[in-house]
Amino acid sequence: MFFPDEPILRVTAPLPEAQFVETRLVNLLHFQTVVASKAAHMVLAAPGKPLIDYGLRRAHGAEAGVLAARASYIAGFSGTATVAAGIAFGVPVYGTMAHFFVQAHDDEVLAFEHFAHSHPKGLVLLIDTYDTERAAGRVVALAPRLARKGLTISGVRIDSGDLGQHAARVRRILDEGGLQSIKIVASGGLDENALLELSRADAPIDSYGVGTSLTTSSDDPALDCAYKLQEYAGTARRKRSEGKATWPGRKQVWRWYDERGRFARDLVSLADNRHQGEPLLGPAMRGGQRLPDLPDLTASRAQAKDQLARLPPSLARLKTYNYPVQIGVPLRELAATLDRRSG
Repeated sequence: MFFPDEPILRVTAPLPEAQFVETRLVNLLHFQTVVASKAAHMVLAAPGKPLIDYGLRRAHGAEAGVLAARASYIAGFSGTATVAAGIAFGVPVYGTMAHFFVQAHDDEVLAFEHFAHSHPKGLVLLIDTYDTERAAGRVVALAPRLARKGLTISGVRIDSGDLGQHAARVRRILDEGGLQSIKIVASGGLDENALLELSRADAPIDSYGVGTSLTTSSDDPALDCAYKLQEYAGTARRKRSEGKATWPGRKQVWRWYDERGRFARDLVSLADNRHQGEPLLGPAMRGGQRLPDLPDLTASRAQAKDQLARLPPSLARLKTYNYPVQIGVPLRELAATLDRRSG
């Protein structure tokens, strides 16, 4: 978890090598940070509810969709519908029934039966192709027949309309039909604001599928992520361009926590300074080789969960909050010295 003005990566290398990797490094770090940040908002907006990435088709390219699945999983999503992300990174994969499958049948119940036989594990039926509540009633009638064949309906998915209202009606229909164990999955145009509204309304929705707003981060699709020369030939360097000035030299970020273990403040200063806070930047590669003890995907996800739990309350509630990031006195003095030298 990092905040404005904080360095998140330091590359120490001969200048041609550092320049050679610049574009790809920024591309990878920027995109996945954007998606992970968006996903974290959604995790905070729907506490305790599983979230599944449905966004591959709306992603800006196939690689983006796979990387978005990885980034959202680290941030707290339960999995993805992108099979390639399961193959590439081990992200849990969750299948979903499509509207075309229902439309390809002349009878909705027959579509449900065929899908149940084809996908018996974790069976979730899509019930909003025609009439959501009528389809829920058909699920109630179908469930005992499938049960006699050893098939269990795990959930139903609603993908359109007022998701909160439909979920309440469907929940009542299922419960009255003795299907209290069937979960309700909601999808369709969701973002963190919609998730917050549904959470506050206590909508009877058990999990969510999120697509476009996640993989495109549609409301805020870019961060001001830059890769700049801060030191050359052992001497600190500083860019002074208007509105784009940088803090010079090799830096470290230290973090302090309050009595409850939540983030309290950060300090950015020169790396050779020493402070009592927790240093946040650590080595990932040496001599061009990835270090062997870096956290894997599971460990990264656990760390992200811990970090989200330690956010200040205002940030955890997705409210505007100016988290205090201080610039150390030695760093300020170095910048002033360089400014005087450069005239």
